[in-house]
Amino acid sequence: MAASLRVACGRKLFRVRPVSCGHRRFFTSGRGFFFRPRPLPLLVVTGGGYYGYQHYKRREDGAPPALATPTQVALYRSFPTRLLSRAWGRVNDAELPAWLRKPVYSLYIWTFGVNMQEAAVEDLRHYRNLGEFFRRRLKESARPLCSASCLVCPADGRIVHLGRVSSSEVEQVKGVTYSLEQFLGPQDGHSHASASTRSFRDRLLTSPDNELFHVVVYLAPGDYHRFHSPADWTVALRRHFTGSLLSVSPGVAGRVKDLFCLNERVALSGRWRHGFFSFTAVGATNVGSIRIYFDRELRTNAPHDKKGGFRDLRYAEAEPAEGGVALQRGEAVGEFNLGSTVVVLFEAPKSFAFSVEPGQTVRVGEGLGSL
Repeated sequence: MAASLRVACGRKLFRVRPVSCGHRRFFTSGRGFFFRPRPLPLLVVTGGGYYGYQHYKRREDGAPPALATPTQVALYRSFPTRLLSRAWGRVNDAELPAWLRKPVYSLYIWTFGVNMQEAAVEDLRHYRNLGEFFRRRLKESARPLCSASCLVCPADGRIVHLGRVSSSEVEQVKGVTYSLEQFLGPQDGHSHASASTRSFRDRLLTSPDNELFHVVVYLAPGDYHRFHSPADWTVALRRHFTGSLLSVSPGVAGRVKDLFCLNERVALSGRWRHGFFSFTAVGATNVGSIRIYFDRELRTNAPHDKKGGFRDLRYAEAEPAEGGVALQRGEAVGEFNLGSTVVVLFEAPKSFAFSVEPGQTVRVGEGLGSL
């Protein structure tokens, strides 16, 4: 009696029966839909399982992580990270009930170690959604500018890599590089003859007595999400690269070559008193939205955008009187929707020296180096 009752309940709950289809047999629900394997979930499960096994094997052997193979990178890029990032953006913009804001934000503060005493508004109920909380302003006194340095930190975060750029391959982390030419795109003002005899790095320099330097700052989810101008300079060109939205955490950056070139990014290029200067905001998973305050036309991670290629906007043509957009050191430039990475590439005399080190935690306004 009990056994028959269990069988009857099972049939009522699941209503699964074999259905003949030619020489094959499938299973269907009571509504008559056949079960068919889905390619994307299958790829995610198998790829994730394989990656997890390899990661466990490396940890067990004590071997350092190896570079991802082209197949692994292609599999990673096939994941719908752009779609997921847009979905996360909708979650960010969803208004929370007033009674729910404090518990949700308090959990985030506890998880990522956010210092709300620096916020311009400390009352958690003031932030209507997660996006407003992520992009919160700080008190004016929270980030003083270093007066002894000609270059200050543009964002809160951690120094991933820095130093002189000696070739057209730049280190995104120690031992893993990206192509400078792919990262910035083609530059104007150079003849084809000079382009064939000089490297891309050399063509960026305005003086043979100068060097090219770079610094990479990684913003974690708990960091302040706005970025500021690291120096007094003039932006002549905005170049928006459409691309993937892969994670840019140091662990991933240490395995994927040319990661910064694969991801969507906004590169601002121009001049400062020593020559070439560029500031690039690199997007990442859940950080598809990059906002530049003085550029209302910019739209990142739009549904119709395809991976690859770039679009230019020349501020020098839009503002001919000024020759571009003038930024002051420490001025707020834009914001991310979560954490990501900023890359500063600049020309300076050979006597320039950094005052920070890789792995060091930094904040907006702290000195990065001086002459």
